[in-house]
Amino acid sequence: MATAVTPPPRAVRPPGRRRAGGPPRRLPYLLIAPAGLLMLGFIAYPVLSVFYYSLQHYNPTKPWRNGFAGLANFTELFTEDPHFWGTLAFSLKWVVVEVSLQLLFGLALALIVNQTFVGRALGRALVFSPWAVSGVLTSAIWVLLYNSQTGISRYLADAGIGSYGTSWLSDTATVFPAAIVADLWRGVPFFAILILADLQSIPKDLYEAAEVDGASRLRQFRHITLPHLKDAIVLSTLLRAVWEFNNVDLLYTLTGGGPAGETTTLPLYIAHTSVDAHDFGYASALTTVAFVILLFCSTVYLRLSKFGGENR
Repeated sequence: MATAVTPPPRAVRPPGRRRAGGPPRRLPYLLIAPAGLLMLGFIAYPVLSVFYYSLQHYNPTKPWRNGFAGLANFTELFTEDPHFWGTLAFSLKWVVVEVSLQLLFGLALALIVNQTFVGRALGRALVFSPWAVSGVLTSAIWVLLYNSQTGISRYLADAGIGSYGTSWLSDTATVFPAAIVADLWRGVPFFAILILADLQSIPKDLYEAAEVDGASRLRQFRHITLPHLKDAIVLSTLLRAVWEFNNVDLLYTLTGGGPAGETTTLPLYIAHTSVDAHDFGYASALTTVAFVILLFCSTVYLRLSKFGGENR
């Protein structure tokens, strides 16, 4: 009778040992560790510092008042600060108007430069060039354009439109539209770049099939183009909304928050509180509230828009 032969037990490779013919399992983590530590140091530490100072009275010019404040900064912010709610309301107004107009014009430009025409490469370069200009330089350009002596208003006055010496940045009735136009010039190319990249990924067969079925250009745009652009639009509007909410450089250089505080956003108010008034504790509390607002609105927006979901 044959005797059953029991095979020898397989050798178990100790965890953490290198696989035969392959790199160690921990090698990818070791390679990204330096970048991760740098990100932790440059992002996590400042954020935690802001949370810490939001609970402190900290003003280098008044060291005798420094110390633990608890929730006193937040209580003052919500109940006593005469500027917080006004700057927050203007920030929301600024974000909604800017992002809506930038998306509209950016989508239109992307659709135009996506077509085939003579000089398309030059046209794309001209459309995208404002995005390469820094915010401070953009502000300087528009300050010159809005100058009452040498800017646009003088040439309009020469043509009989308006009067000489008109300063659009000093008038409460015109400062908001003037700032909107200046930021549109810089922000529209951002949407045009992202939307154009997504437009070029749409299969041409879909448009050809739609034409065979007799679909008009409008129906093709509604049922083919927009669904394919959904994720790009959601992502670009979210990023731009966060950037516009935190916009300081353009408004600070153009108007400084004036006239009469008409263009003071919440981040600009934070900058004035910290840099000019040296009240870093209260400015940290304002920053913490702004962070919570952005986090909440971003989460709700992504949930409602179903970003990354099925949209075809």
